[in-house]
Amino acid sequence: MEILRQGLQVFVRRFGLLQASCCEACCGENVSLAQSHILLEIRRIGSPAMQRVADELGIDITTFSRQAKALAGKGLILRRVSPHDGRVTLLELTDEGLKVLERIDLHMNERMERIFSHMTPFERSIVTHSLDLLSRAVANPGEGETGYLQQATKSGCICG
Repeated sequence: MEILRQGLQVFVRRFGLLQASCCEACCGENVSLAQSHILLEIRRIGSPAMQRVADELGIDITTFSRQAKALAGKGLILRRVSPHDGRVTLLELTDEGLKVLERIDLHMNERMERIFSHMTPFERSIVTHSLDLLSRAVANPGEGETGYLQQATKSGCICG
């Protein structure tokens, strides 16, 4: 298990650095890694409540609210009160937010292609399948346990 844990830590760190360099390199926008994750979740979910995105990303609502305000200030998202519940704020991407995400997607897809170019199609499929298995296992921990990702994001560390 120690080797597996170390391997995951190294991978998470390297992939995090890969992502962190993306926003500065591809967008010409001053979008942080956390903000790019927020934009991605808004697109993935489609007009979600702020609390849902904060929960998905494991960010406390106060910190999340500041990030959402900054993104709105940059014209990348819109925040509006839910017509069904005045206590809920819904998020939506603007056209400019979509354009920024398209640039992030293009940049990350090119980088992923370079990484995967060193693998055979069979190796790619093994990696893809293995990541899917690992992701599902993390999302559905055993009875009475908390998900590893939830623990890691709440504690701020990938140790364990």
